[in-house]
Amino acid sequence: MKGVSIKDIAKQAGVSPTTVSFVLNGKAKEKRISEGVSKKILKLATKLKYKPNQLARGLRTGKTKTIGLIVEDIANHFFANVAKIVEEEADKYGYKVLYGSTEDNLQKAKGLLEVLEYRQVDGYIITPTVNLDKDIEALKHARKPMVLLDRYLPNIPTNYVMVNNFQGAYDAAEYLMQQGFEKIAVVTITSEQIQMKERLDGFLAAMKAHRSGFPRKMLKKLSFAATKEEAIEEIKAFITSIPNLDAIFFTTNYLGIYGIESVKDLGLQIGEDIAFISFDDHDLFRLYSPGITCVEQPIHDIARNVIQVLMNELNNNTNQINQVVLPATLVKRGSCSKRLSGKSAS
Repeated sequence: MKGVSIKDIAKQAGVSPTTVSFVLNGKAKEKRISEGVSKKILKLATKLKYKPNQLARGLRTGKTKTIGLIVEDIANHFFANVAKIVEEEADKYGYKVLYGSTEDNLQKAKGLLEVLEYRQVDGYIITPTVNLDKDIEALKHARKPMVLLDRYLPNIPTNYVMVNNFQGAYDAAEYLMQQGFEKIAVVTITSEQIQMKERLDGFLAAMKAHRSGFPRKMLKKLSFAATKEEAIEEIKAFITSIPNLDAIFFTTNYLGIYGIESVKDLGLQIGEDIAFISFDDHDLFRLYSPGITCVEQPIHDIARNVIQVLMNELNNNTNQINQVVLPATLVKRGSCSKRLSGKSAS
């Protein structure tokens, strides 16, 4: 079905298409169009359910009032919640948001950038994949308003908003040691993503600060591409390979969920047989019994800062770089609140 055009409104209003265009673009006063004519045009536009062609508007005004949001996985609890608040905050400024997920795949990320360029978005919010540097550089040189989300690219000075991953992981490891746990393992992914490296670095730094070192056998890295079933089997094998393992830290929430299933499959009880912490909160962690201790990211603050930084770029067109690093919070729940029964600290 063909949409209503400016010409259709002009015909019914008895005015020229140019007059309708001026009114719909907020230029009625500037062009000295009477209030009566303006109201008539706006009423007709509403009645006919007129929807402007954003691409055509972009060609005329250079603005489409749209923002492109590229995340790793829109189904992930963290990214889904950030995206929801980004959409709400963007709407306050009159912007709509176009979404896309990369699944940490470089070619998917490049394809999404091409789509957003075709759609002539006014600004970009990007969770970059590894090796997306050249594409980010190209956007920067083209002076496209942009802010990176959740991670940054060390070699490219850009706007970004993220959490202090190093300190969050450091706090988690330190808390486990303060609780008296001795054999503490960590499960992460084989990724060059800066935020994942910082989480592992923070964990290892805490272990080395309080102990002489950290045995390599206590570290498990899973492939990002591993299926849920493959990951669970690897985690189960890892747990059983370490005698008397009494605590484990997962560097992201989906790994934490796999960890819960792995522990359950092994017939162990979280909080009784093994202590458990995950980076990133999740509804499941709050509802699980005992509750899962986690490093919580300030999702609302992240999303609001992302939009604020991008709006500053869109409206002020300055060369100032804004890099926002927000603190994470260790949320203590029953999964590791006390020394496990039957095990004594040395």
